[in-house]
Amino acid sequence: MSVSRHLERILPGLKRLDPSKQSIMWGLVLLVGLFLAGLWIMSSLNLKYSQQAMSAVRQQQIEDGFHAHLDRINAEHQRLEQYTADLVQQAALFARLNLEGGMSVHNLEQELLQRLQRFPAAFGSGVWYRSDVIRPQQPFGALAYRSGTGTQVYAGADLHWQDYRQQIWFPLALGPDWREQGVDKKDHYWTPVYYNPLTDAAVISLIRPLRTADGALLGLVSADWHADTLIERVSRIEMTPGSFAWLIDRNGRRLSSLSQIKDARYAEQLMAAVEQQLAPVQKDGRSHIHVEGRDFALFHATTRGGMVFGIGVPRDEIDAVLAPMRSTNLRILLLGGLGILLLSGLVLFKVAALMRELQASYTDELTGLPNRARLLLDLQQRQQAALILLNLDRFRQLNGLLGHACGDYILTTLVARLQASSPPGQRLYRLGADEFVLLVAPLAVDALGAELQRLLHFVQAQQLHWHGHDINLSATLGAAVSTPDRPVQQCDLINEAQEALKQARQHGLNYRIHDNAHSLEQQFAFNLRWANRLREALRTDRLQPWYQPILNTATGQVEKYECLVRMLDEEGRAISPGHFLGVARQLRLDRQITRLMIEKCCHHFADSELQFSINLAYGDLRDGALTAFILEQLDMTGVGPRLIFEILESDGIDNYDQVRHFIEDVKTRGCRIAIDDFGTGYSNFAHLLRLDVDLLKIDGSLIRHLHTDVNARRVTRGIVSFAHSLGIQTVAEFVHSAAVLEQVQQLGIDFAQGELIGMPGPDLLERT
Repeated sequence: MSVSRHLERILPGLKRLDPSKQSIMWGLVLLVGLFLAGLWIMSSLNLKYSQQAMSAVRQQQIEDGFHAHLDRINAEHQRLEQYTADLVQQAALFARLNLEGGMSVHNLEQELLQRLQRFPAAFGSGVWYRSDVIRPQQPFGALAYRSGTGTQVYAGADLHWQDYRQQIWFPLALGPDWREQGVDKKDHYWTPVYYNPLTDAAVISLIRPLRTADGALLGLVSADWHADTLIERVSRIEMTPGSFAWLIDRNGRRLSSLSQIKDARYAEQLMAAVEQQLAPVQKDGRSHIHVEGRDFALFHATTRGGMVFGIGVPRDEIDAVLAPMRSTNLRILLLGGLGILLLSGLVLFKVAALMRELQASYTDELTGLPNRARLLLDLQQRQQAALILLNLDRFRQLNGLLGHACGDYILTTLVARLQASSPPGQRLYRLGADEFVLLVAPLAVDALGAELQRLLHFVQAQQLHWHGHDINLSATLGAAVSTPDRPVQQCDLINEAQEALKQARQHGLNYRIHDNAHSLEQQFAFNLRWANRLREALRTDRLQPWYQPILNTATGQVEKYECLVRMLDEEGRAISPGHFLGVARQLRLDRQITRLMIEKCCHHFADSELQFSINLAYGDLRDGALTAFILEQLDMTGVGPRLIFEILESDGIDNYDQVRHFIEDVKTRGCRIAIDDFGTGYSNFAHLLRLDVDLLKIDGSLIRHLHTDVNARRVTRGIVSFAHSLGIQTVAEFVHSAAVLEQVQQLGIDFAQGELIGMPGPDLLERT
């Protein structure tokens, strides 16, 4: 009805127009009608797609939760496996000392009790020796377990229980074909759930053979897990209100959370359906069941102990998130879309042509920002202005590695955040792929510098996420400003800002303001002076390695050092590499510096037991002569087992085969590989998976704020967790205070270096 009334109001106006204009207006009315129909179709398709996407996301969340619980269960399996491995070592030591007359049976029983008290996850543990190992012609066993009064040692009157072949767990774990002689195919064996009369409890046992160094069997070691403990832990798992979890051992015994369900018949139906569903299919994966008119999605996998762990989630609870979206989205699309489109149809004939023309001429298609043409037009209308040019670092590498869709996401997200945070009066433009311009009112040099710092910190603080990748941004900025004696019309602010940005990159700076007084001749003289100083330092052997200590956070001891290059001036004062490395790269002298550091450090540590690390750039690894020299020095000095090569994370790697070939060569000589400055740029996790990395050095930009920045702790915790899951050790850089070191230790980072531990020096090896 509302559409017809609007048309009735428009039609009299159309009749008063001449035929040519009437045809145009009727065309616009028809366009609005088609637009409404198209919007309705698109909204329906969008709603359908949104529901599918949301359902998939919810399903993935449930699956991620399942795998998180599975990982926790497997972690407890690993802890029990490690506990039994420790028992094996202790039992072997006791057998050796008993043979030498240095231990008694009482000592073994007390050791079992103490270990059980220190490991609350275990219910019981025992050591079972073959005949003649402890007693002549008799087996011997000792069993410690938990009871209502604490921990105690089993002391049955009948000694036949000390024979491990008499234990209930023996056939359950080892099977009928197990032989004492020969080599085990496995180093540990799990049992299903069973009742142990010695401890009067239903348990799951882990058995490990106890052998001598030459493989002779001394006996067996056992550790028990109380079934009630597993039931309790499974019962605490809740994904949704109607979900349930279970464990099923190899013999089909159930350990589930369904005891909480009041309807015992319904609980039995659920587990019966689960067992029927799992019987003909693989134990790992997804499946579903249907019980009393309700569908359940099943997620299940086999644990390290051979049990099947699973979670069942009602399908309607997974899809419950879709119901509000359907009704709300439909109302918004119908009411809001109808009103907006009717209004658009009434005014479309006045603004359509103008908007299309302006959009095509002055707007960037991807970001919606004004483009270069609009910027030039706006500059022509100003007498004075300041212009800030922002260029994203390593954007081409991001586009190449993660794809153009990721690049578009970065640009659009950054633009939205920049616009939301920009002070009034500033206008943002896009000049090129990764280049943006902020046009602001003219500022003094100090104020302009403060604004550049604000923009730099803002970009660096952005945390973007793309398909599992955490992307940290950085940028280089250049600025130019007009003055009363040099108005906008008499100077090219864009070129001056681009020149300032170029100089900032050349000098390793984050930003630079164009200085009209700083001519290209002065810049050339500056570079020439440092080039001469660098050549002279190389000629007179005044490039020396300095050493920075690295602390083991677990032991509190300095175990390794990082080797850093320093230039000594004529008076012997040290000059940091920031002054001369940029010039060295331009003069192609950086390879010579790397060669010098390799030679000096390898010879310096040749007679030392200390570990040390040397930095390598990706360009170093592409130099065949340099890599051959590195291998020659390793063979000559034999320092490979103590040497760590640190590869800069932010260096773009376009030839992984070449890098892997170098890594394989040095690893055969005992060297290890570290990724340096991890956490800067886009933190490409592919490096870790493709380069066989041993250590991650977490960048100081994250570490320095651990004690005050929650986001820094979250990102660092994720890096540490990811690294440890791959067996990679971690090093925290820029540990400058006790508060930061405390956070480093709490996050489980393995090593720390920085001002608090010790600054680089020429003689740190003597100050350990």
